[in-house]
Amino acid sequence: MIENAKINLRQLSILTVLFSLGSTILIVPSALTSIAKQDGWIAAIVGVAEGMLSLFIYVALGYRYPGQSLMQFTETILGRWLGKGIGLLFLTYFLILSALVLRNVGDFITTIVMPETPIQVVHALFVLAVVMGVSLGIEVIARSAEIFLPWVALLLTVLVVFLVPQIEFDRIQPMFESGVKGIIHGSLSVLSIPYMELVVFLMIFPHLNKSKGYGAAFAKGSFIGGLVIIIVTIFCVFILGWDFTARHTFPSYTLAKKIQVGEFLQRIEVIVAIIWFLTIFFKLAICFHASVHGMAQLFQLRTARPLIVPLAIVLVVLSIVVYPNIVYFRVFATEIWPLYAITFGLIIPLALLLVSEIKQRL
Repeated sequence: MIENAKINLRQLSILTVLFSLGSTILIVPSALTSIAKQDGWIAAIVGVAEGMLSLFIYVALGYRYPGQSLMQFTETILGRWLGKGIGLLFLTYFLILSALVLRNVGDFITTIVMPETPIQVVHALFVLAVVMGVSLGIEVIARSAEIFLPWVALLLTVLVVFLVPQIEFDRIQPMFESGVKGIIHGSLSVLSIPYMELVVFLMIFPHLNKSKGYGAAFAKGSFIGGLVIIIVTIFCVFILGWDFTARHTFPSYTLAKKIQVGEFLQRIEVIVAIIWFLTIFFKLAICFHASVHGMAQLFQLRTARPLIVPLAIVLVVLSIVVYPNIVYFRVFATEIWPLYAITFGLIIPLALLLVSEIKQRL
């Protein structure tokens, strides 16, 4: 069962950009610098390079099985029962990813913006918007992304322009102090968030109006998103310093507080909040869309609509229990999530591609 809605290559690139930024620009600089220290910006560049290479696996699988989603071609490659088992694991991954993204929203609002508000209320309101988007379909989500991308680009440009004068180059010395091991370890944060999460787009590829030739559009969106992540990380290290960045869960929000032009333009950190809310909405909408339609395809339902509300309720509950507090999340994001994400974003897709190649040659 595949939704009939179609999106074009431009919309694919835009969705990929917004997905790549999502929760990344707020939480990844902290994870990078806590491991690679002042070399966090180098680790970001290495992580983006590693992530771009991993995209070839997703595009190769998409090209081999045009019109089929991840849930469907997994059965084609591995057979019905083993394929459904692996599909069920991917469905779990999509749901946990959705819950983590939603929890990022709740943590940010209840920590920074409205500390007196119960996190359950924040989650319920945000999920309500996502449910409306997913019920309208991927085509509506993609068209909405086209509308909001210029605003995200404008706000990012304003942020960069006003922060450039505050760069202090001496904050990156001594370079390569964390060594190659520290840089590679730190790069796993960017590799896992967002690049290993881009595997969800294997649920989006069947909705494209072209069955081939979308690899360049997908790579373009991923590269632009990666470039923004690198720039934000550089600013965090060069302006705040690696130690301050590592200690704070949302350093890029603090970064925006540094903007001050004379006496009339200051405290415009709301810019980062707006960028983040817009991008994380689209990230969560794509993850939840993959969860809903993945379950419908796995169990061969005629339509996915009856699953939307029940899964939304599961999502809200799961987002509360997925980790106990924000301190635990910092350890989870740097030590546990990279291994989990690489399993589903690299190891299993690569294994599927190899098995597919072997079956084709026999």
